[in-house]
Amino acid sequence: MPFRLSIRVLSRALHILAAGVLLGGHIFNQTEAVLEPWLWTTVVTGIIIVLTDLHSSLAILFEVRGIAILFKIILLLFIPLFWEERIILLVCVLLIGAISSHLPKRYRHKSFVIIEHIR
Repeated sequence: MPFRLSIRVLSRALHILAAGVLLGGHIFNQTEAVLEPWLWTTVVTGIIIVLTDLHSSLAILFEVRGIAILFKIILLLFIPLFWEERIILLVCVLLIGAISSHLPKRYRHKSFVIIEHIR
């Protein structure tokens, strides 16, 4: 895919910015109108990041980084059910993202199944 790296870097930067503003907005009790564009920016950039990973290899689905993404999505889905705990859920999602994306490559790309034919 042409410009894959540029798309990933730009998407990741926007994703981190939007997620940070979204978390801060919840911490400081901002209105839905203020938070909604940041929520959608976070969602769309997250999807772009995952799609660029999947385009490279479906192996991500079985690796630590893919499991981390799945776990983050599950925690995010809990927010409407546990609205009063949304800040701690968002903090957990942010921490999982920061830790999993900064793990050494040998851990981040560690697979839980044999996937040599997927690469």
